[in-house]
Amino acid sequence: MASGKIMIIDDEESMCQFLSIMLRKEGFDVQTYTSGRVALEKLQADSFDLVITDIHMPEMDGLEVLSGVKESDPTTPVVILTAYASLETAIEAVNRGAFHYLTKQAKNEEIKMVVKKALEHRRLRKENRFLKKQLRIQHETKKMIGKSPMMNEVFDLVARAAPTDSTMLIHGESGTGKELIAKEIHYASKRADGPFVSINCGALPETLLESELFGHVRGSFTGAVKDKEGLFAVACGGTFFLDEVGDCSPAIQVKLLRVLQEREIIPVGGTRPIDVDVRVVAATNADLELGIEEGRFRADLYYRLNVIPLTLPPLRNRKDDIPLLVDHFLKSLSANGERKLTPDALELLTQYDWPGNVRELENIVERMVILNEKDVLEGDDVPPRIRNFGNEPVTVEDQDLGSMSLQDLEKQHLIRILNDVGWQKRKASSILGINTSTLYRKLQRYGLEQ
Repeated sequence: MASGKIMIIDDEESMCQFLSIMLRKEGFDVQTYTSGRVALEKLQADSFDLVITDIHMPEMDGLEVLSGVKESDPTTPVVILTAYASLETAIEAVNRGAFHYLTKQAKNEEIKMVVKKALEHRRLRKENRFLKKQLRIQHETKKMIGKSPMMNEVFDLVARAAPTDSTMLIHGESGTGKELIAKEIHYASKRADGPFVSINCGALPETLLESELFGHVRGSFTGAVKDKEGLFAVACGGTFFLDEVGDCSPAIQVKLLRVLQEREIIPVGGTRPIDVDVRVVAATNADLELGIEEGRFRADLYYRLNVIPLTLPPLRNRKDDIPLLVDHFLKSLSANGERKLTPDALELLTQYDWPGNVRELENIVERMVILNEKDVLEGDDVPPRIRNFGNEPVTVEDQDLGSMSLQDLEKQHLIRILNDVGWQKRKASSILGINTSTLYRKLQRYGLEQ
């Protein structure tokens, strides 16, 4: 049997009786009212899953009832009944938020079908609201953590920028929490009740990425058997997070520029533009300015994305936050929340440079918790790679320093850092505190190419 609480409003008692008998046979809880005003008063004290109202009534017509229902609970669907199939009235009712309209001459099966669809719509909206609430709660448990001066600057910028609709570009190494900070921006904005949609632009080939971002129309390519809505359309009313935007191909960059300039998209194979109301937050661990110099990234797109730049510091530059992060991970990973670290274990974690940043720290803490059953984790429980960090020999011996020029010292230091990171130039430039283009110039000066 079906379930659901339905309110019927019609000034004709016979119509109320006919609908209530039919719907009660289907298992619905039905209450009838011959006055729109009385019905709305009842709505203030009780909730209903569906309202069916006549449009032409004395004292208060159906459109006024519709407005009152939407004011009381916007998620309650309203079906309008009319004795005459007036197209103008139907359009006005739908524009005001009615779920559907029916003529009083409609067949019983048609009425039942519309009622079931309306109730399913109500159920999905309630489920959607519940899931959004759960996402918000989940986000509260996964907030960015830090009290260091660097992170306080990040939080201050988020607080100032989040309420706006300005496009933001987040810079940061892998594992620093770029998506987490993007969610902070979303949930602190006026779009918090809208969707938060994310995509990693470097994880998909160009053709698939284009279809995912902008959608496609049926027949636009082999395998496109039906129209597909793109993620920009899905994100309407909310925030779209473009991770690793620097990995986008030139063709995708042109389309992204159009979205930011015109606030519209054209699906793959389509001809008509679709308006999109979405805030874009992008992120990258690449040097986009170097990408512009090398012709890999469009300058006009960069300036459109970089309206409000935000840089997330690597963990090695905010080691004061490591105890806070470790404590947070221990509480979330421990069943009773009572797992602790000894001071020497914490010291070992603090002195490590964390090339994988917060993500690497979380993984190490998780490994320590899983592999050790004791409540207090000691220095010996820290992985050997981290325990032995800093004990390896340095490239430049102390006794040689006095005879070396400043340029020789710089060259040797560059070699040591590059060897440490496997000649990953982006990572090396981050450790050295210089941008990648400066590092390339130094490598050319010293003839250090690998």
